Amino acid sequence: MSSLNFTNILTQTVDELSESTSYKGLIRQHTDGNPLPSGAMLCEIVELARAILFPGYFGNATLNSRTINYHIGVNVERLMELLTQQILAGLCSVEENSNQAYGEELRLKAANLSAQFIAQLPQIRKLLATDVEAAYNGDPAATSYGEVISCYPAIKAISNYRIAHQLRQLGVPLIPRIITEMAHSETGIDIHPGAQIGSHFTIDHGTGVVIGETCIIGNNVKLYQGVTLGAKSFPLDEDGKPIKGIPRHPILEDDVIIYSNATILGRITIGKGATVGGNIWVTQDVAPGDRIVQRK
Repeated sequence: MSSLNFTNILTQTVDELSESTSYKGLIRQHTDGNPLPSGAMLCEIVELARAILFPGYFGNATLNSRTINYHIGVNVERLMELLTQQILAGLCSVEENSNQAYGEELRLKAANLSAQFIAQLPQIRKLLATDVEAAYNGDPAATSYGEVISCYPAIKAISNYRIAHQLRQLGVPLIPRIITEMAHSETGIDIHPGAQIGSHFTIDHGTGVVIGETCIIGNNVKLYQGVTLGAKSFPLDEDGKPIKGIPRHPILEDDVIIYSNATILGRITIGKGATVGGNIWVTQDVAPGDRIVQRK
C-alpha cells in the first residue's frame, strides 16, 4: 500500500471522527479558564488525605510525635490547594457557559467547600479508626493495627469511600465518584460515594464487593468477598429511562454479616444481627437475628 493511500485513510478517519453525530454525548468542549479534573492530581489528593488520616503509614515515614504537627500542617496546606483546584474543575464540569466573573464565584465556592471538607477530617479519622479496629478484631490472621492499615485493601477502599462520601455530602460534583472508582481499580471493591455506612465497617478479602448508591449500612457490619448489594429493578420514567436517585438498594441494620458471593437486591432490609450465608440470592426482607443459608 502506498504512502498516498495511508494519507487518504488517515484523512478519512479524522473526518469521520470529527463529525458531530459521531461524538454526540461523548465530548466536553473546553472553555478558556475552566480546568478539567486531573486523575494524577486526585491520586495525590488521596495520598495526602491518607497521610493525614494515618500519619506514618502513608506519606513521610520519618514522622514522630515531635514532628507530627509540622508534617500534618504541610499536608493539610497542600491538600487545601490541590483539592480547591479539583473541586473547581468538578464545578466547571457541570456549569455551562460560565463567564469569567462567574468563574471567580466558582473559585471562591471551591475554596469554601475544600475548607469545609478539611474541617471534617478529624471525624473521618474517628470513623476509620473504628473500621481498622473491626478489621483487626474480625480477622485472626491480623497481627497488628499497622498490618491492617498497611496491607488490607478494605482499608484503602473504605478510606476512599469516606473521603468521597464527605465531599458528596458537601455537594461536590464528579470528584467523589472518581475517588471511589480509583479505589475500585486498586482493590476490586466498588463502593458508591452515595452509600451511607456506619462505624466499625469491614470487608474481609474484598475482591468483587459492590455497594450501590442508596445502600444504608448500620454499625458493626461485615461483608466478605463477592457480596453484591444491588438494585433489583430500575423504575422507568415516561420516556423509558431509569429514574435517578430513588431508594433501590438494600438496608443492612447493625451487626449484620454477609458471607461471600451473596447477592442482595432491592430496597429490602436485613435485620439487626442477621447472617446471610454464601452464594445466596436474597430479594426479600430478613428478620432480625435470622440466619439464611443454602438448603441442601
